[in-house]
Amino acid sequence: MDTIRKLYRVGTGPSSSHTMAPSRATRIFLARWPDGCHYRITLFASLAATGKGHLTDKAIAKEMGARSFEILWKEEEVLPLHPNGMLFEAVDDKERLLGSWEVYSVGGGALSDKDSKDDSSSIYPLTTMDTILDHCHQSGQSFWSYVESCEGEQLYDFLEEIWQTMKTSLKKGIATEGTLPGGLGLARKAKSLYSKTKMLKKEFGQDGFLAAYAYAVAEENATGGTIVTAPTCGACGVVPAVLYYLTQTMRLSSSDVARALATAGLVGNLVKHNGSISGAEVGCQGEVGTACAMAAAAATQVMGGSVRQIEYAAEMGLEHHLGLTCDPVDGLVQIPCIERNAHAATRALSCCHFALLTDGNHKISFDDVTRVMKETGQAIPSLYRETSAAGLAKVYRKEKKS
Repeated sequence: MDTIRKLYRVGTGPSSSHTMAPSRATRIFLARWPDGCHYRITLFASLAATGKGHLTDKAIAKEMGARSFEILWKEEEVLPLHPNGMLFEAVDDKERLLGSWEVYSVGGGALSDKDSKDDSSSIYPLTTMDTILDHCHQSGQSFWSYVESCEGEQLYDFLEEIWQTMKTSLKKGIATEGTLPGGLGLARKAKSLYSKTKMLKKEFGQDGFLAAYAYAVAEENATGGTIVTAPTCGACGVVPAVLYYLTQTMRLSSSDVARALATAGLVGNLVKHNGSISGAEVGCQGEVGTACAMAAAAATQVMGGSVRQIEYAAEMGLEHHLGLTCDPVDGLVQIPCIERNAHAATRALSCCHFALLTDGNHKISFDDVTRVMKETGQAIPSLYRETSAAGLAKVYRKEKKS
């Protein structure tokens, strides 16, 4: 299992799969074939279906600069390894092929091809929640200390930078008003939610603040702002919303937050390794569901939960998003994505509270739910996996025409 440095990636929205990864792939291919006279980039399946709404073409164009290139869209064609397939080709002045690369955007900004998986190196000897729980019970380690033993203490400098970026995007989102780009005419709501919540009595404020914080980060993502994948751009508002709320209400230290991010990263990594965090592969359950599990685990830890209670909170966060489809309206990471971040943030804290009320024992394990999530995702028709061809996206198109 790979480092959580590749789970938490700082980048620009709106999509880790559709903008961050294609940008990286373009840079890599240009470095390999810098002398092409012309370049062709073919996008397949989900990347082609929602690429324009997700700004894939603009991300590629930015990397291409003044070079001659064209983008071909083949949404009906699926390459063999993943729905988010890309084919890069470099040709000379006589249209003779110089080089090509078939590569896949597999979620969270990661790339994979037939020879390698995002140049990853395994640093975690234990790759299931059950084996990590057994280790923690025998050694007395917490989840965060297990992460530290695998990643080294230098990880905390990285996590501090991640937290600062999360807070910056959240605070910027809270302070900004206006309309989101893309043509839906969707107004930013974070500032309004925040202002209204401040007038509520304390006992009613939790959901309002969580929603405002999640909206703030998700709206920044929708505008192409700088955010942190946690585990993806589309679900980037959940973890920072929960942790920022807890820093405000519990006065958490910087080390508390860093350790919470380490535990959340471990949970996200387990889903990424044993399931999927790609909406195009398993639907939104792999994105927002995983983010909810990460946030629930982090919250349970900072509230003093045991490793068993933390695992239970994470399991509930993922379990109760099973079957969630990915059908973004107009191919934009806005409806229902932004609202889902807010609901997942409130659910994460509910999962935390419920887990703390129990001893942490339960029948369905986190590993079980991860396997079921992947199985469920593969059973969901491709129409509901980030193609904007059905569901809410289809309903909106019908209403728009009528």
